[in-house]
Amino acid sequence: MTRLEGKVAFITGAARGQGRSHAVRLAEEGAAIIAMDICAQIPSVFYPMPTEADLGETAELVEKAGGRIVTSVGDVRDRADVQRAYEAGIAEFGYVDIVAANAGIMPVIEQGSEPQAWHDAVDTMLTGVWHTLEVTVPGMIERGAGGSIAITSSAAGLRSIGLNTFPGQAGYSASKHGVVGLMRLYSKQLAKHLIRVNTIHPTGVNTPMVANAEYGAFIDAHPEVAADDAYKNPMPVELIEAVDVSNALVFLASDEARYITGVTLPVDAGYNNR
Repeated sequence: MTRLEGKVAFITGAARGQGRSHAVRLAEEGAAIIAMDICAQIPSVFYPMPTEADLGETAELVEKAGGRIVTSVGDVRDRADVQRAYEAGIAEFGYVDIVAANAGIMPVIEQGSEPQAWHDAVDTMLTGVWHTLEVTVPGMIERGAGGSIAITSSAAGLRSIGLNTFPGQAGYSASKHGVVGLMRLYSKQLAKHLIRVNTIHPTGVNTPMVANAEYGAFIDAHPEVAADDAYKNPMPVELIEAVDVSNALVFLASDEARYITGVTLPVDAGYNNR
């Protein structure tokens, strides 16, 4: 039997990157998937964001892995969108007992220098996480079967990683630290319900959010950013793969981690131990 047989997972930011990888790995382990993504461009984000076709490809990959999936287009900045995605999944599967609050953006270079970039970053990666928790937690409590919530933070959520002080970079750093506070609050409150809440802190991950031409051009134009080894991992890997983060998520969602809650779990090739 697979580790997550009979489980249902709600995943935000599922159209590609880490979210897609999470959906596929959880499905491989037996979970049904409720997948949500904005599938639209946020103007302060400098790289192309996912499309509905990307979300459709995630669905195909989940089904190929033997899983069932319900997809919804929606923006985590809008609680009503999160509610609609959740209800669509509940209508199909009946409950949720795994939550991966994963949706994220990286408006950290020149295009993110407008004040709106701060709001886009914080609204997506902090308020959006809060929306996700507020929508999913009541049903998990009511069901009475416990569960696992994993919030995607970053290595930048445990220490200062600064390209610049543009509003987008500031919002990114503040959000990735802020979700740690949310995690600690919810993990304490939900422990009596056997609902575990943790954060995952990846180093750079080989996804379109990081591995894109626009970000590469920025680094080339600003060699000082990488000159002091600020972004180098102690282990000899430039970027980890999305599945490396997904494997940690699968562990946290499984009974193997049934007493692990309130932790900040680095998947960072040693970055935060430098």
